[in-house]
Amino acid sequence: MPSIFSKIILREIPAHIVYEDDQVIAFLDISQATKGHTLVVPKVEYKDIFEVPEKTSSRVFEVATKLAKAIQKAFGAHAMNILSNNGEYAGQTVFHFHIHLIPRYDKADENLFKLKNNQGNLTPDEYKERARLIKEALS
Repeated sequence: MPSIFSKIILREIPAHIVYEDDQVIAFLDISQATKGHTLVVPKVEYKDIFEVPEKTSSRVFEVATKLAKAIQKAFGAHAMNILSNNGEYAGQTVFHFHIHLIPRYDKADENLFKLKNNQGNLTPDEYKERARLIKEALS
């Protein structure tokens, strides 16, 4: 079954499209967490980042960078969250890979996202082991 984003791409449901090329589409997020909140979506439906080919993700991030600058210029944003939830445990609700561009305008906006800081809970050896495992997985 096509995702809601695929339906937008096919013009089966309306959206406020702000950018489109042959590989990527971007449109205003219906939730508008902040003014200008935009989604950047590859036109091919990949479930999450784990399925996206690197060439496609490069293009998606290239467009996201361009749009972040345009959003900042259009609305005077002071900062920008670039967010992608990948997998149910990460909060993904639409299983078509996408990037959120969420402009920030003042300190009150910082309460939308807070990551837990575990710095004091890890030993130097735990950091080394985590880094080693990631490097090993790259080969």
